[in-house]
Amino acid sequence: MKQLLLTCIFALGALVASAQSETFKPFKVDVAFGYGIPGGGDAKGGVLFAIEPKYAISDALAFGLRFEGAVLARASMDVDGYVESVDAKLSGSYLATADYYFTTTTVRPFFGLGAGLFQLVQAQSTTINMGDEYVDLDESSTATKFGFTPRAGIEAGHFRAAVEYNVVGKNEGVNGNYLGIKLGFFLGGGRK
Repeated sequence: MKQLLLTCIFALGALVASAQSETFKPFKVDVAFGYGIPGGGDAKGGVLFAIEPKYAISDALAFGLRFEGAVLARASMDVDGYVESVDAKLSGSYLATADYYFTTTTVRPFFGLGAGLFQLVQAQSTTINMGDEYVDLDESSTATKFGFTPRAGIEAGHFRAAVEYNVVGKNEGVNGNYLGIKLGFFLGGGRK
């Protein structure tokens, strides 16, 4: 059984090593910054940063690992216009990704999918008006959840723009999904 497993791993490694893009350099690293929009009501935005090393097994298909951090916040106001509660989310994701490129020209539209783990940290602060006094209530929770990310975008030269929807589900009854709009660049991966 061990020999069969080792043979399969060796064969898969040899296949990956021999398969690569013919027009483009196979290795590249994407670096992106963007704006995140949390799902649910009273949605406000936040910032995100991602880094994603990739390997192209053909001109049309690249596999990678995405590491992303996002800080998203939303606030609600009371009838007098004062902040009543603030809900902040920190999300770290570790996804295996695949991108399919539709062309081999300088401008390359793509569609992709990622799946993996999301680390969610949620902090909530609520201020309750008790007449002349305000009472602050603070709560936080942490969860690790499986999620997936469909995405689409375009690459031009060494620049990349993409829209991703991160499907995570709910944590403590709060929607953990968020839309990411990213702009960035990549190192490597240019034409051979």
